[in-house]
Amino acid sequence: MSKKIAVLTGAGISTSAGIPDFRGPDGVWTKHPEQMNVYDIDAFITSREDREYSWRWQKESPVWGARPGTAHKALVDLEKAGMLTLLATQNFDALHEKAGNSPDVIVNLHGTIGTSHCMKCHAKYDTADIMDHLDEEPDPRCHRLLPYSGNMPCNGIIKTDVVYFGEALPDGAMEKSLRLACEADEFWVIGSTLEVFPAASLAPAAVQAGVPLTIMNMGRTQYDRLATRLIHDDIATALPKLVEETIAEG
Repeated sequence: MSKKIAVLTGAGISTSAGIPDFRGPDGVWTKHPEQMNVYDIDAFITSREDREYSWRWQKESPVWGARPGTAHKALVDLEKAGMLTLLATQNFDALHEKAGNSPDVIVNLHGTIGTSHCMKCHAKYDTADIMDHLDEEPDPRCHRLLPYSGNMPCNGIIKTDVVYFGEALPDGAMEKSLRLACEADEFWVIGSTLEVFPAASLAPAAVQAGVPLTIMNMGRTQYDRLATRLIHDDIATALPKLVEETIAEG
């Protein structure tokens, strides 16, 4: 029987793919705290100017055009080996999906930029389609025809499925992550500072359930003392190596 590995990923796994983190020393919000408003739900709802800025910022951000790195691809190998039971991520860059991990194991704790929705009628959109037409429609609106309104366009505000400040996490995301983390044979934290809750609470919860904890992060975290294995090497090389060794061990 193969080991069951549950994984939590943070910004550190994507920095090697060209996406700067948000809260590190050189992070986007560390250097430009005013840009946190890009993901403020109240500003987004109430101000057209803020919505347009948010959409433009997201389109021009490295998050949008990034490609998966070697670390992302290593987790695909772990899943193909039948060992990855959970891939909970604090990232909304959709790189785990792009790399080839399946929706069965991915839990996007902070949502995803890959899809969007109408805040009025809840119609679903592919964010790439919206980005393609952003020059013509800088404040994207829902064009779905509503039969109960005489087939008039909905005209609701569209936002990405990223969890903005002031919004709740996706339904069931933490519950599923907590259950699978505590049922695993090992819990790996990859590239997370473990500062953002409730996602950070998965680490101590897994340890309390008797699951050995691996933390792979360039900087220290508040839960390093709980880890049975600490890895401070470059994630782009360290994670593929760990995955290869784990698959070989079975």
